[in-house]
Amino acid sequence: MAKTSMVQREIKRSALVRKHKSNREKLRVLISSPHTGDEDRINAEHQLQKLPRDSSYCRQRNRCRQCGRSRAYNRLTGLCRIHMRSAVMNGLVPGMHKASW
Repeated sequence: MAKTSMVQREIKRSALVRKHKSNREKLRVLISSPHTGDEDRINAEHQLQKLPRDSSYCRQRNRCRQCGRSRAYNRLTGLCRIHMRSAVMNGLVPGMHKASW
């Protein structure tokens, strides 16, 4: 089980990402546009830098839905390897079964 503070921190980060997503996208388009003037581009870069760091999407970490574990995360199910194994053994994941040879 992950520390609850780490799980809460991830929840806070995801809320910040949702809050600043549209503003961040507008600034990125403005910066990357070839028709933007130099002063406007510099202003947009400064505004982007003033946004909270945790509002960037790449600072989020995938976590297991059941325990909050960040390592060995499976995107298909949203579970870590430990809970993925137990779900497969119980037959909860269709099309997957324990390999044995």
